[in-house]
Amino acid sequence: MLRRLTASVAVLALSLSGAALAGSATAAPSTGTTAHAKGAATQAASAAATPDISLANVKGHLNQLQQIANANGGNRAHGQPGFKASIDYVKQKLDAVGFQTEIQSFSYSGRTGYNLIADWPGGQADQVLMAGAHLDSVSRGAGINDNGSGSAAILEVALEVARSGHQPDKHLRFAWWGAEELGLIGSTHYVDELSSAERARIDGYYNFDMVGSPNAGYFLYDGDNSDGTGSGPGPEGSAQMEGVLEDYFGSINVATRGTDFDGRSDYGPFIRVGIAAGGTFTGAEGRKTSAEAQLWGGTAGQAYDQCYHASCDTTSNINDTALNRNADAIAYAMWTLGGSESANDFAVSVDPQSGSLDAGESVTASVTTRTTNGEAQALQLSAAGLPDGVTAGFEPDSVTSGGSSELTLTAADDAPSGEYPVTVTGKGSAATNSATYTLTVNGTSSCSSLQNQRTGSLNSGGAAIQPDGSYYYSGTSGTHRACLDAPDGTDFDLYLQKWNGSGWSEVGQGTTPEADEELSYSGSAGYYRYRVHAYSGGGSYTLGYDSP
Repeated sequence: MLRRLTASVAVLALSLSGAALAGSATAAPSTGTTAHAKGAATQAASAAATPDISLANVKGHLNQLQQIANANGGNRAHGQPGFKASIDYVKQKLDAVGFQTEIQSFSYSGRTGYNLIADWPGGQADQVLMAGAHLDSVSRGAGINDNGSGSAAILEVALEVARSGHQPDKHLRFAWWGAEELGLIGSTHYVDELSSAERARIDGYYNFDMVGSPNAGYFLYDGDNSDGTGSGPGPEGSAQMEGVLEDYFGSINVATRGTDFDGRSDYGPFIRVGIAAGGTFTGAEGRKTSAEAQLWGGTAGQAYDQCYHASCDTTSNINDTALNRNADAIAYAMWTLGGSESANDFAVSVDPQSGSLDAGESVTASVTTRTTNGEAQALQLSAAGLPDGVTAGFEPDSVTSGGSSELTLTAADDAPSGEYPVTVTGKGSAATNSATYTLTVNGTSSCSSLQNQRTGSLNSGGAAIQPDGSYYYSGTSGTHRACLDAPDGTDFDLYLQKWNGSGWSEVGQGTTPEADEELSYSGSAGYYRYRVHAYSGGGSYTLGYDSP
């Protein structure tokens, strides 16, 4: 961790009233941020639904990080094998329970660094709630408190999301940053790579850095600058994020104090672009005052972490009580601000996801529904995106979510060839959801009598060569004939091109304002190809052609 305990924290502690000084480590929480208190009752009620994060599991992750450091030169620093092994360990845990993970690489000081981003499927994509911690250590040690503690805590919270099948309203994203110790390099790279639209989707970012300091204090990043000192409030929403954490610690009778957004931990890049932030911190090399010792226990005059950035920052350098409280606080914050889907919902799937049939025949698939939240609901099934000459039927055509139906697709004798995405939809009283089935029709068209057949699909304005990019050779002079059968209501055009030794010259065309085109060209031997252009409209088409 780069940041130092700011002077304003010491000033705050020294200014405590006599009554506060008389308190113990279980004193009533600070009321410095009174704006948060009014939400305490509602948020405290949600604590009952928040899981108790296993301290044993969090410490199990710390033991793994220690072993990784032991096997890789004693550290997990940027550009060193111990850091990449740490990333791989976390990723494997998350992949195994269904997170969508991405390793983001960057370069700094001539070495490759990594961020790990893990998304929990579901939730509203335009409302992302993040929790992050830096995973790298300094080169002098294993970095178990700084910051294996924060990394292990958010990992276990993420795993509990999966174990419990939690389905929040917001989309949950967890992040493990690289090269924090060298200047917030990994988190800065991540934020800088976000588009403005992606940044706008992030509702808030929680940062957890050193949450198990041996001589622990309980500091919350001061979202509303309630102490009246320091760097001022964080971006809009930061006070609410601080308030949620404050309410949690209040519910277990642990006092907290604000610590400035000084920009020296991984929340810095987020608040720089206006993203709300919050988080917890239990202290680094700064010394605990007498007032703080009376408030939280421990030893006055002693550093919060005497092994800060030192080789002794090992698994022996952890305060289990602080680590346990902070892990539970992380879960409380993610469950409370993430919300919980209350509406009835379901999912639709089709098996198999694709199929083919000849004109005049049928193909079947199983449509399965599954209740994903709340109560089961009645669903009406339908299919859209069917080509001309293809019909769909369901047996039965309505089910209760959790039930299945058989989908039958039937092609008429004159159904055109092509590949078609068919959307299978279940419409319920509380939600509507769909799945896609890809249908290939080996049908007939006005072009079916020609020797060579090609099928493809274009969006309006698009173009394709033959459509697979190929060309053909005609060894004799003669007539080239072609036919294009495009979807009704569109305007597709057809062009014949010949190789002139240095490029392709257009030698014939069919460009009527209709869907279908015919083309005839009498030419000498050489290389030829057809170009199809969707002038307006789009869909699947058939190209047929003869060569001399």
